[in-house]
Amino acid sequence: MFFSLRSRLMAAFSFLLIVPFIALVFLLSEESAKLIRQSIETSTSQTIEQFGSHVNTFMTQVEEIGNQVMSNRVTQDWVTALMSPDSSMEERLLAKQKLVEYVSSYSINNSSGISIGVFSDFGGGVWTQDRTYLEQEWYKRFLSDDKRWTKAHSDPDQADEIMKSRLVNSYMLPLVQLQSFTQSGFVKVNYPTSVLRDAIEKIRFGETGRAFLLASDGSSVLNQRLPEDGPSFLTDGLAEIKAAPGNVTSGVFPIHSDDETYLLFYRYFEAQDWYVIGEVPEKELFVKIDQIRRTMLLVSLVLLLLVILAAFWLSYGITRPLTSMARAMKHVERGEFAQALSMMPAVRTGHSEVGYVTRVFENMTTRLRYLIETEFETNLRRKNAEYKALLLQINPHFFNNTLEIIGGLAAMKRNDVLMDATEALGQMMRYSLNLNSDLVKVREEMNYIRDYLFILQLRYEERLQVEIEEDTASNQLLIAKFILQPIIENAVKYSLEKGGVARIALRVKTGEGRLFIKVADNGIGMDAELIDHVMEELVSADSVDILNSGGDSIGLRNVLSRCRLYYGEQFKVSIESSRGEGTVIRISIPAVKG
Repeated sequence: MFFSLRSRLMAAFSFLLIVPFIALVFLLSEESAKLIRQSIETSTSQTIEQFGSHVNTFMTQVEEIGNQVMSNRVTQDWVTALMSPDSSMEERLLAKQKLVEYVSSYSINNSSGISIGVFSDFGGGVWTQDRTYLEQEWYKRFLSDDKRWTKAHSDPDQADEIMKSRLVNSYMLPLVQLQSFTQSGFVKVNYPTSVLRDAIEKIRFGETGRAFLLASDGSSVLNQRLPEDGPSFLTDGLAEIKAAPGNVTSGVFPIHSDDETYLLFYRYFEAQDWYVIGEVPEKELFVKIDQIRRTMLLVSLVLLLLVILAAFWLSYGITRPLTSMARAMKHVERGEFAQALSMMPAVRTGHSEVGYVTRVFENMTTRLRYLIETEFETNLRRKNAEYKALLLQINPHFFNNTLEIIGGLAAMKRNDVLMDATEALGQMMRYSLNLNSDLVKVREEMNYIRDYLFILQLRYEERLQVEIEEDTASNQLLIAKFILQPIIENAVKYSLEKGGVARIALRVKTGEGRLFIKVADNGIGMDAELIDHVMEELVSADSVDILNSGGDSIGLRNVLSRCRLYYGEQFKVSIESSRGEGTVIRISIPAVKG
């Protein structure tokens, strides 16, 4: 089936369409995945950069506020009053009152909730005299490492209880008496932790990805809740960022943790020594890529199926008529025109080459069927006329011989035998003149042969010996009329020509669905050349030559030609003979019961 036209067309269409299509889909999906990946990474990095810009802006504002407070005249007057041994208590209280009013104005006029604390080495902060800050981590880091930017913490040195209860981050700078450049405390600018934490919490990557603001030691600056496996890969990520060559302050890189790949987006704040890090599982960040890729593959598959269906429809439209025509041709080759026409494909309207070929072949088949049927009917009439002519040719020949026998009996005045011969001749005439059917029962044909042999034995007496062996099962079978008489006649004639006693053997039997007839004699026989000539004439079935031929072989040729005309290819005959040794003729025909 692979070598059929349909298979080859489908293979060609599939190769020409599927291979480029798959290659195109693969290239598009890969390129689109790269572009989308770059776009997502760029977009995520931009989100981190935007937050970083917001942090920088806000931190600059906080830093400027701290510098303004530290260098302001009100602050300097308070520091000077505290440091001067000559200042009175009233002067110190008045300077502190002015400082409280000054720093309170920042808290009132600032929308970010910034509050300011000023601490002196001589008396604590401006709001309370509580010196517990000396034990706080953020203060110790400020003294030892000059860490001016603190992590989230609670500060009791605030103006009211609301400010005391919230988490704050702070910017700290030394409080310096500018006239003497003497450090006498520190300024602490507090801003709510929620200002930055609310902004960073809004950043989302994928479904679970988040951003964190971390100190250089990996701890959270804004008191964010780190993921359960966060300390592992976040610490590893910080270590990798610190180990990166050059002064790279932002970027993205993958990191593996617990058989899963994370993407880390980072931005480094050098002034604060902070890192904003966004983490997201790689599969979540690029889930859209996978969705788009699956969508492309699904659409590609649908389009591919449509292309295959279109190719199948196109090839089917071409090959189906041709396949039907090929099957019809096989029937035409066998002469089965009705079956061929029934298998012809329906011809569509249009001017396609396939439709044109189909119409032409159908018209040709119809015309050929008409011509063959006409020729067949003509040949059938001709063969029927030939058959009747052959049949009639036997009767005059035989009747002339029989009348000669009866005449001889009358001359010898053998009246008793003459009556039997006349009765036998009458039965034979009734049999021969009944032309209603070309088929008779084997019993009737054998009775005819017995009457015929009776007449011959009246003539030749002891010189003719006949042996008949008949299978009773064959009596009801049908046989073509006048098959045996010409063969028996030739057998008697040529056996008598040899001289001595003519011995004729006739055997009729059935078996394997066929009727077998055997006629044997001890006559002069036939040479091989004559046998070949007779068999060649039988194969050619040239009955015209038989009608026009003469000679002693007319009886045998007559029988063989009639059987050939009637039984066709199912007729089998064999002739065994040699000069001076007799002849054996075997005939095999179908066992016809009705």
